[in-house]
Amino acid sequence: MSRGSFVFTPMALRSLELDKDMLERYKYKRQMASHHLRSYMLKKEARDREPLRSSAALPPAVCQDVVIQNALYTGDLEAMQRLFPRGSTANLIIEPRGGDMRWVARGEGLWSLTYEQELTTPLHITAGRGFTDCLKLLLQRGANVDLAPGGTTALHESCENCQPECTRLLLIHGANASAVSEDGLMPLHVCTSPESLECAKYLLQHGAAINGCTVYENDTPLHVAARNGLSDHTELYLCYGATVDKQNEEGLTPLNAACSQPQEVQDLQCYFKVCQMLLGAGADVHTMDQDRHTPLHMACKNVNPDIVDLLLANGACVNNMDYGGEAPMHNILKVVSYKVSHHPERIVRALLNHGSIRVWPGSLPRVLKYCAESPCTIEVLLNAYSHLKVTDTWVESVSAEVFKEHKEFYESVFSLALTPRSLQHLARCRLRSFLDGRAHRVVPKLDLPTFIKNYLLLGYRGYIH
Repeated sequence: MSRGSFVFTPMALRSLELDKDMLERYKYKRQMASHHLRSYMLKKEARDREPLRSSAALPPAVCQDVVIQNALYTGDLEAMQRLFPRGSTANLIIEPRGGDMRWVARGEGLWSLTYEQELTTPLHITAGRGFTDCLKLLLQRGANVDLAPGGTTALHESCENCQPECTRLLLIHGANASAVSEDGLMPLHVCTSPESLECAKYLLQHGAAINGCTVYENDTPLHVAARNGLSDHTELYLCYGATVDKQNEEGLTPLNAACSQPQEVQDLQCYFKVCQMLLGAGADVHTMDQDRHTPLHMACKNVNPDIVDLLLANGACVNNMDYGGEAPMHNILKVVSYKVSHHPERIVRALLNHGSIRVWPGSLPRVLKYCAESPCTIEVLLNAYSHLKVTDTWVESVSAEVFKEHKEFYESVFSLALTPRSLQHLARCRLRSFLDGRAHRVVPKLDLPTFIKNYLLLGYRGYIH
């Protein structure tokens, strides 16, 4: 070893290797980005452009000027008028600094936090933030309305961020209303909130494909509206001729999609209105997805009583089995404890009145254990049996806290261990057995007092007798 040299430690050598590797990766990424940009521009220049489109102006240039970026992101119209005088081009591609952090693999099991960088344009920035005057200025300066260096167009940005005036401006200047993003989405597919309704209207007025499908999921705009509980969007799309029973990759129709979406209490009515419109337009209540789930299976799982009543009124079958051998009754009983505020007892009652299969008596203690927090659900279930064998297992299935909260009801249940069911209840069971799933149709037509009709249809009393 020479006197002027020194020994690198293994750790130092490893660090140098990693630095070299990162530098090579960085160079490679820059080359790929440059190649992607050149390729993109060649394709854009090869396309036929309409005479009225502002995109017929100058080709885009890469902009790294922080002053311009600040003016764009703050919507400073005065600054932009100085930065984009008449005769200049607003056809720029920008790589913003910052963004969301994400973990990136560096090789050899090493990861680091790196800022995500996505190419964008002045149109994207202003359209997504609702800077209408700035957007108008950029369009006057020849910005390309369909430029999508980051995978989405400015129209996608304005629709996703619910900026109707920006959407209108872009469409007037020739933006493609059915442009497909890198993720396979058209602008209508990103209209996912109630505030995006005006954007959707403008898109359809400018020829957006009402039945255009996403590339990967094969969803139509109607699927998206139904899944998000957007009743106004649903009505709009149906008026424009949306296909009501189109199935996506998972076999879901818009009706299936609406029923399958998890719903909070405040969302129940929105989804009900959507289903009401879809059924009014001729949606099929019997369509099954890949797992043989019907809309009724899904509505029971998400505990929307109004949708369940609606589906049953339109002929849904209460005893269809999915691939797992489960009927709608199984789906509702599995989620009762999580959805007490959704009134699951209404669904159990409706299913039984339409002839649903009952729980095997030997499994009642288990059902009691998981559904005890909803006494009304337990009451409806138990009143579907003429005889019950109540044992100590039943008592052990109800926790002390739940028993204390609903003491009167559960005392009436446990008392059945020593007392037979009443003659009145046995008469009810006999009549329901005779009707055999027709109780919901026949009982309301009987010339009987209302309270007796409710009793025959398993109305709630707060106790078992």
